[in-house]
Amino acid sequence: MKLDPDGAQFYPAAFTTVQIDSLERALGEVPPGRAGLRLRPTSGLAGVVGPATAMAVSILGRGARPVRATLFDKTEARNWSLGWHQDRTIAVQQKVETPGFADWTTKAGIAHVVPPFEILERMLTIRIQIDPAGTENGPLLVVPGSHRLGRIAERDVADIVARGHTRSCPARRGDLWVYATPILHASARAARPGRRRVLQLLYSTDELPDGLAWLGI
Repeated sequence: MKLDPDGAQFYPAAFTTVQIDSLERALGEVPPGRAGLRLRPTSGLAGVVGPATAMAVSILGRGARPVRATLFDKTEARNWSLGWHQDRTIAVQQKVETPGFADWTTKAGIAHVVPPFEILERMLTIRIQIDPAGTENGPLLVVPGSHRLGRIAERDVADIVARGHTRSCPARRGDLWVYATPILHASARAARPGRRRVLQLLYSTDELPDGLAWLGI
């Protein structure tokens, strides 16, 4: 798959063993075993995700910076699945009522909001593989090309997945999967569960309006 036109692309060994070790140390205070933990800005994290940020800059341009981080931790004890969906919300520092930004929620104490879809279309998601995820260990699943369909109504998701050619995205420690943020994606329960940690970063070049500020990492 290629980012253009499929909306997703694989970059093997983008992080060295030393760089992944540094990333693990930066995440050392994060509680383990959480299906998806929305991270508040974490001391030292921006400094150890350099290869991902360099990749984002090469794709989006010089203004690209990480605006949100989520740690996914799948284990034998917590062998979760995630249904097919588009990522629709962004994380911000605080709620500021702004035209075009709707459906405010608070998740893990962090303000989230649904922005104009054009902002999501300009964003990039990068997944840093901390532990290996083979085809039987619940890797990322995507529907290639679905990022070009705009905002997809919930009632249409199942049909698009059924008609599309879904792809599994296995990865080894230090690999990256890069995808257009609006792509339809999911993750199944692992058939052979083992620990599978992924740090997911969202990148943007946009400045938010009216005093809204990205949460950052």
